[in-house]
Amino acid sequence: MRIPWKRLFSLMIAAVLLGTAVPGIAADGETLHVVILATSDMHGNIWGYSYEDDAETTNNGMARLYSYIRQAREENPIVFLVDAGDDLQGTILTDTVAVREPEKEHPVIAAMNAMGYDAMTVGNHEFNWGIPVMKRNLSQADFPVLGANILDSEGGYVTGKGWTIVERGGVRLAVIGVCTPEIPRWDGGKEGIAETTFEAASTAVKKAMEEIGDQADILLVSAHMGRFPQYDEEGGSDSAAKIVEDNPGIDILQVAHMHITENGKIGDVPFVGVRNRGREIARIDVTLDRNRQITDIQTKIIDMAGYEPSPEIREIPVVKAMHEETIRLATGTSGGGGEKGTPLGTTTARFQPENEIRDLPEGRLRDTAVMDLILKIQLLRSGADVTSVPLFNDDGDLPEGEIYYQDIFNIYKHDNTLYTMDVTGAELKKYMEWSAEYFNTWKPGDINISFDPDVPGYNYDMFAGVDYEINLSRPKGQRIENVTFKGEPLRDDQVLKLAVNNYRYSSCIKTEGIAEGNRDWESSGSIRDMIVEYFAENSPVAPETDNNWRITGVDLSTEDPRRAEIIGYINAGLLQCPYDRSYNLGDYDALAAEAEANRKEGKTFGAREDYH
Repeated sequence: MRIPWKRLFSLMIAAVLLGTAVPGIAADGETLHVVILATSDMHGNIWGYSYEDDAETTNNGMARLYSYIRQAREENPIVFLVDAGDDLQGTILTDTVAVREPEKEHPVIAAMNAMGYDAMTVGNHEFNWGIPVMKRNLSQADFPVLGANILDSEGGYVTGKGWTIVERGGVRLAVIGVCTPEIPRWDGGKEGIAETTFEAASTAVKKAMEEIGDQADILLVSAHMGRFPQYDEEGGSDSAAKIVEDNPGIDILQVAHMHITENGKIGDVPFVGVRNRGREIARIDVTLDRNRQITDIQTKIIDMAGYEPSPEIREIPVVKAMHEETIRLATGTSGGGGEKGTPLGTTTARFQPENEIRDLPEGRLRDTAVMDLILKIQLLRSGADVTSVPLFNDDGDLPEGEIYYQDIFNIYKHDNTLYTMDVTGAELKKYMEWSAEYFNTWKPGDINISFDPDVPGYNYDMFAGVDYEINLSRPKGQRIENVTFKGEPLRDDQVLKLAVNNYRYSSCIKTEGIAEGNRDWESSGSIRDMIVEYFAENSPVAPETDNNWRITGVDLSTEDPRRAEIIGYINAGLLQCPYDRSYNLGDYDALAAEAEANRKEGKTFGAREDYH
């Protein structure tokens, strides 16, 4: 239902016969009501299903989004639907099953076609398999895919278009799409990236606006980037806010990439952004006068928790078939907790310790068997001296007993390959300091270690092959201490073979200028496949931890009863989890009073995802 002309015509006839107004069009013909719906970062979650858990979700997925979209179209004759990218990657379905069957229609694009999108901006994760694969997938879209700042070697748009104008009900909406230009940091080694130019977003929007001129009634910039720069703090080439600041005349800004709820204004320009995996949709209500001039814009974010998945999306043949195939791959069953098939291997016990503080992952605070297993496999397969890996998932764990693909995906979600390169001791320490910036500095009286909200968790690496300490009483850049290699202090001029995933090599080692050397080897398969092979060859696998690193400079004394009491409040849901800040004993009275007030009001905090 991309252009509801039949519905609009029937509404107009009914209005004449009944003497009522057409929804969206005032009876006096003075104003028009336009609805723009905006999604992003759906990350392949078509069904609303957690393949890692073999369970339906309750509050996300493209099928739920469509239930709201269909409702909005039934209530309004002029509805536009746009997306800001990162849709073709992110689940076992998209990252494993769909890529194995490239001759088939891509299930995400099939769903978006059925949902009736008017435009999509390309996201950085669309580039994960290289530009030829991206083009093949996006060529199936019935709508334009936009990338105004992404140019091929001849100066043309890699996605085919940089902007588009969609007309509906006599209203012309112009959409300019731009993506973060930092893609070479993450996928610089993928096919076609080196030959592609990624311009500053603001510059590309300026050019597009000049081309559009006065052809549109509403101008929306759909930007696959956050409001603030992620890397280019001085130039702002990856800042959505700079787009608005540099280009007067933008009516609405859509932001993405950061997976957070956004609803506000930059100056007078409204902007919206939604959480990932189809958890939310942004709704923009625009009022136009009889001359098609904007008189009002209202924005809100709609949570999908109250919506049922649309069967129309789930019944799309390629979606249904790949969903069922993914469940069989992930769990060895036909879904819904059925009898398991042949496992990939077995374990003798769980691999992660219990969290002392709810939602504050111990897997980031100390050495664990999950990390040591991945690191051990990387050292075995690469022959390197030292290696690193992040904890991709706070809850990433391996259960006791039989292991299936869903369990491997749970601890390693990305299709990274492994690189090796030579680094000096000084370069390795610089890399380790970069990683340790993830933590906030600990202050006396803090009851917990916490994480810098401006540093993504996937940028915190743990290392094997060396022993080391992270002193969190010290400022960033001065935290790595007592680094030893084979029992001896690591010399700055000592050369080691480092194994890192391809993403870290591009996004940190090279772009941050950490090390001068270049990769000298790349694995033929993914790291996740290495883990699968290890279980096939070595089961049963026992959890092992060598405790080669530890956090120092903190005093999390268990002797003070106030600390235990505050933790009790957190674990009972009476206080928020202190993930990005620390609770301090100096604030005990205020924290106890807040918890007691929440108890009396019946107010509790759910999982961290629910309130961040």
